[in-house]
Amino acid sequence: MTIARKIDVDIVTAMKAKDEHRLTTLRMVKSALKNKAIDKRAELTDAEESQILSTLIKQRRESVESFTKGNRPELAEKERIEITMIEGYLPQEASEDDIRSVVQAAIAQLAEAGAKPGPKDMGAAMKIVQQQTMAKGWRVDNKRVSEIVKTELAK
Repeated sequence: MTIARKIDVDIVTAMKAKDEHRLTTLRMVKSALKNKAIDKRAELTDAEESQILSTLIKQRRESVESFTKGNRPELAEKERIEITMIEGYLPQEASEDDIRSVVQAAIAQLAEAGAKPGPKDMGAAMKIVQQQTMAKGWRVDNKRVSEIVKTELAK
């Protein structure tokens, strides 16, 4: 079952349960998916749906940060709840050890091509890591991946 179909089923469940916050959050997610499908003029793939949800989560995290700085803890908590709701539709996030092993394999792959990789090879390493994590179906935070790649290239 695709993410969009799961959301449709959960919207009906939220309506029956009269869970207003969950219902509005799921409708917002459905709207974002629908808008992207309209822009693309085709059905979305699972990877595209996951990417849209990741973008929504990123926006919510930025909002939490802003609300926390603005001394609005009730709004920050609302956004945190929405983040957990949206994350429920994404694949499990990769652990740091999994990411590190993929990064080390990518650096080894770059080393086979020529000289010892350094900080200048950050872009090439990130590209390989992103391809590998997408192929494995992992969800990763690119900021965290970037930090691990920097650390590994500095060794």
